[in-house]
Amino acid sequence: MAGHSKWANIQHRKGRQDAVRSKLFSKLAKEITVAAKMGEPDPDKNPRLRMAVKEAKSVSVPKDVIDRAIKKSQAADGDNYDEIRYEGYGPNGVAVIVEAMTDNRNRTASVVRSTFTKNGGNLGETGSVSFMFDRKGEVSYPIEAGDADDIMMAAIEAGAEDTESSADGHIIYCADTDLNAVANSLEDQLGESQSTKLIWKPNVTTEMDLEGMQKLMKLIDALEDDDDVQRITTNFEASDEVLAQL
Repeated sequence: MAGHSKWANIQHRKGRQDAVRSKLFSKLAKEITVAAKMGEPDPDKNPRLRMAVKEAKSVSVPKDVIDRAIKKSQAADGDNYDEIRYEGYGPNGVAVIVEAMTDNRNRTASVVRSTFTKNGGNLGETGSVSFMFDRKGEVSYPIEAGDADDIMMAAIEAGAEDTESSADGHIIYCADTDLNAVANSLEDQLGESQSTKLIWKPNVTTEMDLEGMQKLMKLIDALEDDDDVQRITTNFEASDEVLAQL
């Protein structure tokens, strides 16, 4: 399984255990507000908002939090956020993409740069690591949705590019521009997905040992502490033995 999928699983397990749920909810609510402000405040008419709401529901964000975030987008005095992508290298040369939403570009850039420097990383220019990733759509389903062959056939029918099935569930990949159409087709065949989102999928990976992974997770945790940071993607590859020791 590719590094990004393992990191997603680490985040998922970690997120259930940590007392950081309110911070996660806040970041997802910000995404909902921005998505609603950019288009219709109705998820059925706004694909980006629909994806944001689905991602929020997948981690049990309460309905009233989602509703308030959508209503906030319609407020005349609401905050305006810029979407920014930062790219850099972490410990052992692992590639890191940081996606942020901010109302102060200078503040966010300063914090992100400082966080990289303090945790053994180096912030680069835009494009310095993104060539090691492909922009893709990702749709995930629980293992109960069907066996690997059923999921693959549904994915082919929907126009997807690839599937990964494991004990953790099924992940279906498609071109970023096809995500809404593929997700809708899969929903007709398999029911509602666990999550539907755009991702950076590594096309080159960096092998990490235990020490490297510990340093990387320290960097990731520090970046996630910044309220402006929405999501982080890396291209690490690590053995199951290393991941089990984290």
